[in-house]
Formats: sequence, structure tokens, C-alpha cells
Amino acid sequence: MASMAVMALFIIPVIFYYQDYRINLDTTEHINFTSYCNTLVDERNPSLSGNMLLQLVLDVTRTLCYLDMSNIGLMTGVVPWWITFGLATFYVWYFKTHCIHLTQNQFMKSLYDGVFIEQSLLLNTQFDIHTNDRMHHFRENATTAMVYLCSTMWHETDDEMKDNVISMFRLDRYRPKTEPKFEDFTCEAHIYFDDAFENAEGKQGRHLNKYAKNLMKIISEVYGTFINTDDTSGNQEQIPDWKILKTPYGGRLVVTMPHGNDILVHFKDKDLIRNKKRWTLVMYLYYLLDWKLMTKNNKNLQEGQNEKDIATQIQEKKKNTYLLALDGDTSLQPTDLKILIDHLKMYPRVGSVSGRVHPTGTGPVVWFQKFEYAINNWMLKSAEHVFGSLLCSPGSCSLFRAEALMDDNVMEKLPTKSTEPKHYILCDQGEDRFLTSLLLKQGWTVEYIDASNSYSTVPQNLKELYNQRRRWVPTIVMNTVDLIFCNNSATMRKSSMSRLYILYHWLALFVYIVTPATASFCVAGVLSFLFNIHFAVALVIAVIPPAVYVGLCFKLKEDTQITIAAVLSTFYAFLMLVLIMTAIGSMVKGQTILTPSSIFVVPVFINFFIIAIMHPKELSVLFYALFYIIYLPSAEILLFIYTMVNMNCIYWGTRETKPDDGTSDPAMIQPPPKPQCWIRQLQNMSREIQLQEDCLSEEEENYWKELQDKYLQPFQADKETDEKRLKDLREFRNKVCFWFFFGNVLWLFLIFNIKTFKIFPSLINIDINLEETGEIIQAEFLDFMFYLGPGLIFLLQFMGLLFYRVHTIIDYIASLDTEPEEQIWKKKQS
Repeated sequence: MASMAVMALFIIPVIFYYQDYRINLDTTEHINFTSYCNTLVDERNPSLSGNMLLQLVLDVTRTLCYLDMSNIGLMTGVVPWWITFGLATFYVWYFKTHCIHLTQNQFMKSLYDGVFIEQSLLLNTQFDIHTNDRMHHFRENATTAMVYLCSTMWHETDDEMKDNVISMFRLDRYRPKTEPKFEDFTCEAHIYFDDAFENAEGKQGRHLNKYAKNLMKIISEVYGTFINTDDTSGNQEQIPDWKILKTPYGGRLVVTMPHGNDILVHFKDKDLIRNKKRWTLVMYLYYLLDWKLMTKNNKNLQEGQNEKDIATQIQEKKKNTYLLALDGDTSLQPTDLKILIDHLKMYPRVGSVSGRVHPTGTGPVVWFQKFEYAINNWMLKSAEHVFGSLLCSPGSCSLFRAEALMDDNVMEKLPTKSTEPKHYILCDQGEDRFLTSLLLKQGWTVEYIDASNSYSTVPQNLKELYNQRRRWVPTIVMNTVDLIFCNNSATMRKSSMSRLYILYHWLALFVYIVTPATASFCVAGVLSFLFNIHFAVALVIAVIPPAVYVGLCFKLKEDTQITIAAVLSTFYAFLMLVLIMTAIGSMVKGQTILTPSSIFVVPVFINFFIIAIMHPKELSVLFYALFYIIYLPSAEILLFIYTMVNMNCIYWGTRETKPDDGTSDPAMIQPPPKPQCWIRQLQNMSREIQLQEDCLSEEEENYWKELQDKYLQPFQADKETDEKRLKDLREFRNKVCFWFFFGNVLWLFLIFNIKTFKIFPSLINIDINLEETGEIIQAEFLDFMFYLGPGLIFLLQFMGLLFYRVHTIIDYIASLDTEPEEQIWKKKQS
């Protein structure tokens, strides 16, 4: 078909010109194509100069003249050749396979003819259709995967918990355990509720807190909604009994969803088992992979089964078991999970994969994060995916391969006890990044799939945002340094962690660390331009607020620090708005798009627009770009300073609630109730749901006790140890902050000296029609430094984004079948 199109494109214009020549020729002499070539081509040559289309037609005519088109043998040979070629390659159009395969599976040779591309590809295509059929047969008969959903909760709101639970019920309906059964994967949901117990009044022991009780009500409400929605008869079905168990770590609630899959809610008591998120991660990894996957199979081995068969079964289960790590405020659709599962099935050396996380919420702080998340996903993650591997698989929504988690030095090192100050930051403050680093060191790849979407609640105000980034920023720096500097074995053990990739991260890390100095320098340039003052004076004015804020952060409480940051953020936002308006005004006044004030603003907005166009479904995020830009100086200066100075604070910082002081309203004082077990309390509280008390097996109970003794003993309050830990953390903070601020001061001094010597280029001015005006303007140094530093990183990430988007299109085409879905379904049924 391509050769026919080419033939029509070039031959038909020649025929039209030839016929036009015969019609307009005022003679009775017989004119053929040969005489047309001899008499007309040379005569029309001068008259066709300057017309590209006519010149092209003339070149084609000359070529046909040299072939002697009057030779009927040539014409009679071309047509049969084309028919023969079409018949010889006709089988290609009837392949019942996926559109794209590996080159060695689809073609006889990996080479092709650059001149006749279509013909060489068609003639080189393999005729052996059975190879593709065997691949398709393998995909259809692959072992059914087991997916464990592991959601961690603490102090989430009712709406957040409800969205998370609804996601589990959607998955139950999407892949039911009852009829109709699917063979691609089955699922089981687990909710790990941290610090779920509190001291009851009087001497009644430990009872579930209000958050845990609200979760039970939400599960009951969602259960009723789904069971009545699925029931087409209109009759309301009664919710079946739930099981509740006492466990060595607290309690467990077992709920069977309408389509047969289970939800297991694990209520953790911090007096019985270690709390906080990293230890919850350790808890469910060992429970699901060590107990469920390994211990039960070892029990079968003791019953006399063949050792080789058991080892084969365990290895097969490792390859087909996946864990989906979720935050308690995350929601996703079943199809998004299936995309992640299919990716892990397709690429066996990928240890973890994550999708696009969309922030939810309202307010200016949330709007800033929406565009920040979009840029990070569009640029940073896409580039890391293309160049090597992601350095962080986010804990909010990531799918892990059991085989990778059970590799050497992954699960074994995850419960490493924090004994040094850096361990608290490296391991406890960012458990997801720490786990990702362990996978990378073992040679596994961590990848990003933007086709999978999840939604997570983000900080709604400045205090929550600052406390969240207080955990994130030091963890990012320390884990990156630990991975690319202290562990060179990671570079040597896997091809995706190449030396160029490590060099890219060194450059990105340097730009990241000197961000406050670079941003302050840019602010000085803005002040100098807006108020027409000397740059040295503007630089002093720009440096004073960050310097004062550094000193205040060392002396004041965190809440006061955040309040001061909010006031200064207003100043920076106003400054950026003035800069944007000034840049627009100078472009309108000068009728040019290139002015000293717009050299930075215009390229940034153009880049944002181009990147957003490449993600058409998320084009609406572009409306939040303004909030991102006006808040950017505050985030790069004040927020960065806050996170570094307060890295010694290792508490979580978000969703914190004040502990109950034990006092109550005198009007509400009642006689103390009789002692009551927490299970009895829940049974009495539940009306629509019957809670049937059950117990663990002896083997599982012993396993939990051994696991607690080995890794999960609760934290013991020791005043002397706590004081020593806080002292060590402060000393470590002081050392890191000294080198951090010293490096920023040196960088600021260096770029100021370069500006003083005027080592930056001149630019030729252009008007709004992109035509040169002849005027020479001097580029501002802050713009030049932007393009040398962050601009270079941005360019590399943009190249990675282009490659990733092209690869995404190829993957999408490859996922399509050449047959309609109805026809495939009928074949399977037959």
C-alpha cells in the first residue's frame, strides 16, 4: 500500500502535466512520451525555477525519461512484480497476534533496507505463526498471580478512609473470588491500623480509639452500599457475620466482601508491638511473605512432600505474588492496578512499579502541590525511568514483587535498628525511599507507569506541608548520597544504574543542594530590575530575610518558624507577581518577546505549556502553574531552610492529635462502668453486624510472638536514652547544616564574582514576529545561571520525557489485539 501511495504521489502529477501539454499543443503531429521528454523538459527547465512543486515534477519526469517509458516491457514488468509482491506478503495482514513483538521473534534478520523500507520489512517478516501463537498461549495460561493490598492507617479522616475502603470493594467486584472466576490474579486486602488502642476510663484496660471505631462503621456502610448495588432484585441483603480475634499485636477483624475476597483489619496496640510506619511495613512483609508464603510451605515439607517440589512451588509463588503498598488516604481503580500487574509480569527484573499520583484537596497550598506533583511525574520520574531507575517508589501507591522483597539484604536489612542519628533520617523518616534503595542495591529496577492513576490527599495548609517536607527533604538527600556514593556496587551490578546515570544524579543533587543560594540570587536580580538599584545592594537585601530566618529557626519553636515563613512567603509571592506583570508589560510596550525581564519568564511558561500539551488528559493542571511560580521562591528558600534546620525532629508531624489529658466534663461524669473486654464492647456497640469471636491457630500465634521478640518489641520509654538520642540528632543536624549553608554561601559568592566580570552572552533582539531587529541586548546573569544549572537538568529531563512518551505510544499499540474483543471472547468460549 505504501508503494502504491508513493507511485500515485509522484507519477500522477507527471501524467497531468503530460496531458496538459498534449492538449495545449497546437499541432496534428502525434506526440508520445519520448518526444515529450526530448522537446519539453529542457525547454521548461528555466521557466520552472523558483517553484518547488514544479521542480519536483520535472525531476520525476527526467527520471522516467531515462527509463524509456515507451518500452512496454518495463511497464508490463512493474505491474506483475507489484502483484507478486502483494501475494507473497499477503499473509502478514492475517496474523492473529499482538501488533508489536521483539525484533528477533518477528523478523528473520534484524537489518532492513533503508531505500525500500516497506518492501524489506514485509519480505523479512517470519512466516512461522506458531511462534506468536505459543507466546499468546503462554500469556493465557500463565499462573494466577496473588495480590495483597496493604493499606496503612493512623489518623485519617472518615472521607479518606472511605475512599480507601471503596477501592478495595471495587477490586472485589472486578476480580471476584466466586463466579465468574478470572485467571489473571486474585486479591486479598489488609488494613494495618497503627496505634489503634487507647486507655479506657477506670480499669477497663485497652479499647479501640475513635479512629478505629470509625473505620468499622465505614466498612459496614460501604459493605451495605455494594451489596445492595450488586443485588438487582431490589431486596436488601443482610450483612453476614464478621470475625474478630485477639492477637499478640492487638486485634484482627476479618470481613468477607460480597464477592468472596477478604479484608483483614489489623489493629495494632503500641504497648504490644512497635508502632510507626516503617515497623508496620516490616510487620506485613514478614506476615505475608515469611508466614503465608514460606512457613506454610515448610509445613507441607514436614508432612512428607518432595523437597524439590516444595522448592519449585515456593519459587513459583514468589514470582507470582505482589504487594500493593497504599496509604490510608489513597484511592484507585481496579484497571489502574491491573496495569501495574501486567507491567511486572512482562518485565521479570522490575522489582517495583508505581503510577501517577494525583493530589486531592482544595486551597492555594493544594494547588501548588498539584502542579508540583505534575511536574515531578512528567519530568523527574519519566527521566529516571528512561535513564536508569526511579530512586523512590512512593509508599502512597506502589506495587512490589515478592521475589524482589525476599531477595538478600532487603527484608533482612529493612528492620535495622536505628542506633546512629543518620539512621533515624535514612530509615525511619522515609521508609519507602529506604526500601527502594535496598532493591536497587540488589540489582532490581524500579519503574514508573503514567497510565496507572491513583489519588491521595496532600497537606491542606502550610503547617502540614512544612512538616511533611521536613521528613522528605533530608531523606531524599541522604538516601541519594548513600546510594550513588557509598554503594558503588549498585553501579556495577545492574546495567540500568550506569555511570552516566550516576553522574546525572550527582549533577541533580548539586543543583538541589544549592537551591537556596540560586533562588536568592534570582530574587536579587528581580529586585535590581524592578527597583533599578545596584545588583550588589539588591543581593544584600535578598540575602537578609533567609539569613535572619536561619537564625530564628535555630531558636524558635516550629509553629513560630512556620508562621514567619508564611509572612515571608507573602512577600516573595508579591515579588513574583510584580515580575510577571512587568515582563508582560515590557513585551507589550517594546513589541518584542525578548527583554531582560522576560528571558526567564517566557521560556518557563513555554516549557510548561509544551509539557502539558504532551499530557492532554492533564491539561487542566496548567491552570495551577501560576500558584506554583509565585510560591516557588518561598519553597526553594524558606521551606528548604526549615527542613534542614529541623531534621533533628523525628516525629511524624502530620495528622498529629493532642493526647487526652484524662479530664472530662463534670456534667458528663457517670458512675464507673464494669470492666469490659474491647471485643465485648464492640459486640455491644454493633447492631447491624454480628461479630463472632475467633482465635488464631497455635502456630500463627507462636510466629507472631517470635517476630515480636526478634524485630517488633514496642519502644520502651527511657529518659536517659531519649535525651542521648536528641543530643546526637542535634549534633548531627549542626554538622550537616554547617556544610549545607557553607556550600550555599560559597556558591553565592562564586556566581556573584562571575557576574561582576560579566561573563555572560549577548543576545540579538527579536520582535513579536520572530524577526531580528538588529538591536543587541545583554542577557541577565541570573537567566544564564538558570540555563547552566537547573536549565541543564530540565533539558535532560525533557529529553527523557520525549523518549518516554514515544515509548508509551508503542506500549499502547502493542497492548492492542488485531482482532475485535467480541471475536476473541467467542473463541475463548468455544
